[in-house]
Amino acid sequence: MKDKIALCWSSGKDSAYALHVLRREGRYEVVSLLTTMTEGYDRVSMHGVQRELVLTQAAAAGLPLRIVWIPQQADNAIYEARMAEALMEFKSAGVSSIAFGDLFLEDLKKYREDKLAAAGMTAVFPIWKRDTRELARQMVAEGFRAVLTCVDTQKLDARFAGREYDLNLLADLPAGVDPCGENGEFHSFCFAGPIFSHPLDIRRGEVVLRDERFNFCDVLAKEAWGVRRSA
Repeated sequence: MKDKIALCWSSGKDSAYALHVLRREGRYEVVSLLTTMTEGYDRVSMHGVQRELVLTQAAAAGLPLRIVWIPQQADNAIYEARMAEALMEFKSAGVSSIAFGDLFLEDLKKYREDKLAAAGMTAVFPIWKRDTRELARQMVAEGFRAVLTCVDTQKLDARFAGREYDLNLLADLPAGVDPCGENGEFHSFCFAGPIFSHPLDIRRGEVVLRDERFNFCDVLAKEAWGVRRSA
């Protein structure tokens, strides 16, 4: 019997590919996605993706979605308390591990491992230390499609917001920008790939600069699909 695992879900390409690897390797039974959203905005923090679209992703992946609501301007103590509550729910349901789509940020990896150890759980990193240049091209080659929803204009030209994550975009990225955006250069929304039962039918919406730094491209659904809700 496989150990049960939940996947920390950002809505972007890296967490989508992490789910793909988990399912392909077959060591764990992936039972849920776990995401944080900002109260009042009803969106995934930093990615800026609307809740209904993330629920649509989860439905297309055949998984429930556990949402952890975080207040606006919340401090780290509030974030950790609400995440701890979600972890206890998972643990009581027999989930022993949480997976993440992190690639090479050592301090973040240690933080996750320490917090999960305190909860009596383990952290799993399915794509850890993968070469991001190779991984980016592999994602595209295997049929994963995503759109850039947020660009840090201090690290990348604002005009990349709203572009599809494809070989043309990878070729256009300037030197020093990680091809997977692991240093926070950009965030994405994955709308197609082998993890989904069907591609999500989306369109690009308004592009807005916030905090004089982050350029957000809204992603909108063309059609509503049935969703499976959990919390």
